Amino acid sequence: MPTTPPTVRDKAPIASRLRVACMRISRRVRFESESQVLPHHFSVLLRLEEGPKTPRELADIEKVSAPSMTRTVAAIVDNGWAGRAGDPDDGRQVIVTLTAAGRQVLRETRRAREGWMAKRFSDLSDDEIETLARATTILERIAAS
Repeated sequence: MPTTPPTVRDKAPIASRLRVACMRISRRVRFESESQVLPHHFSVLLRLEEGPKTPRELADIEKVSAPSMTRTVAAIVDNGWAGRAGDPDDGRQVIVTLTAAGRQVLRETRRAREGWMAKRFSDLSDDEIETLARATTILERIAAS
């Protein structure tokens, strides 16, 4: 029997279930993976892994206020995970860079979080894992849009 594609109305419950599932997984990965890094600190460290940025750039990317990002940057600098230096092109700006300790924290946090997820995959069939791989590609596209 052929299936009909979901209508716009049918998509709302799927969107709701997906949003809640992603939220729950995200929360559990953050809090059950034995990582000591706060989620917003980890997110900023990931951005700095891409290259040096100003606090304003980080705030814009992370969609938070400038004062909030200033506090986050201060915390990760205090932890030794990032460094601050004056911008050679604009003395009014500060450039934030990832330190070796910050790179180590990223490696350890990734390892803990990926380990947590890998344990959940151990009970899945090969077909389910393949379905998740395809869904991940779609979710990455949604996240980037």
